[in-house]
Amino acid sequence: MLIFYNIFITLYSWAVRLVASWNPKAHEWVAGRKNWATTLSNQINQDHPWIWVHCASAGEFEQGKPVIEQLKQTYTRHKILVSFFSPSGYAAGKKYKHADAICYLPLDTPKNSKQFLDIVQPQLVIFIKYDYWYHYLKTIANRNIPLLLVSAIFRESQPFFKWYGGLHRKILTFFSHLFVQDASSKERLQSIGILNSTVSGDTRFDRVAAIAKNFTEVTHIESFIADAKVLVAGSTWSDDEKMIQEALANQNHLKAIIAPHEINAAHVDDLLKLFPNAVKYSEAEKKEVCQYQVLIIDNVGMLSRLYYYADITYIGGGFNKSGIHNTLEPAVWGKPVLFGPNYQKFKEARDLIQQKAAYTVTNAAELTQTLKALLEDEELIKKAAFLLKIMYRNRKVLQKQF
Repeated sequence: MLIFYNIFITLYSWAVRLVASWNPKAHEWVAGRKNWATTLSNQINQDHPWIWVHCASAGEFEQGKPVIEQLKQTYTRHKILVSFFSPSGYAAGKKYKHADAICYLPLDTPKNSKQFLDIVQPQLVIFIKYDYWYHYLKTIANRNIPLLLVSAIFRESQPFFKWYGGLHRKILTFFSHLFVQDASSKERLQSIGILNSTVSGDTRFDRVAAIAKNFTEVTHIESFIADAKVLVAGSTWSDDEKMIQEALANQNHLKAIIAPHEINAAHVDDLLKLFPNAVKYSEAEKKEVCQYQVLIIDNVGMLSRLYYYADITYIGGGFNKSGIHNTLEPAVWGKPVLFGPNYQKFKEARDLIQQKAAYTVTNAAELTQTLKALLEDEELIKKAAFLLKIMYRNRKVLQKQF
């Protein structure tokens, strides 16, 4: 199986380089790894010991932040390196003040993994949730460096639990310990002989709790909302945005704040065309924002605070293969949550649906109907808010294991 894995890595690299000629994200993926060894060496000073934390993308970075910040408090002599696989993760983390070094993770080959570890020489390595790169994990284990997996969740459909998943099961043996989100994940690991796991919850609860505790207002938002009801839609993709546009056409009294997953200029321009009565946040200071129905957020870093202002929230990604984004950020504020149909692999989303604190919609008609029902019956909003707060308060969070 390893030979097929290596072939896949090679083909993946060729494919990304081919696509990079016209795809901005692929171009960033390639450009960010150019001369990676020199770039990394310039960041790493071996006068201090290093801890390496890897996050696949922006969502995993949010899960990693509570861990990183606790490590900084506990291990004051150590420096923290944070690596990312995706450009969106790197963009979210490049200004993060608690990281002493930031980099893209080079392609998973035996040579790259050995060179990467030779440069960093970490005393501890933590992978957040997933991103199981065979050669990196094997090299770490072979060097007897403590290797932790944090906030992992395992489902029966994953290759680890299939007849063809031998290589995947081997990967799990490289970890010194696995901290999983729920008891069912621990049971699944035990079923394949992985016994070194602990149920520790989802670190995103720690993260959103810290955000709520340290909330600061976002300028211009109250001026935009005025006395209207508002839908805050976060991490949206084009399918989400088209559906929201159709729903808003039937809800003239409802305003929307849209924070798209992609904030490049081309996509923001597309949104301004899709929503004629919209204004960019970067232009809010120059305009009478209360006159607009839609506010387009064209920067990163404020979405978690925007949910504070919502009457109803919408989480994007439910029409993509990867699924929905973070539902916990609105949950901490007790806001009813809506999202698309691809949410099944996210436990917190399934729990929210079961408790009727969230609703799934598959088209504009369903979104319109759900918005109408919530806005006309404020008891539904209050009930959803109550259930969200109860779920949040009762959920186990990561204990300080490090």
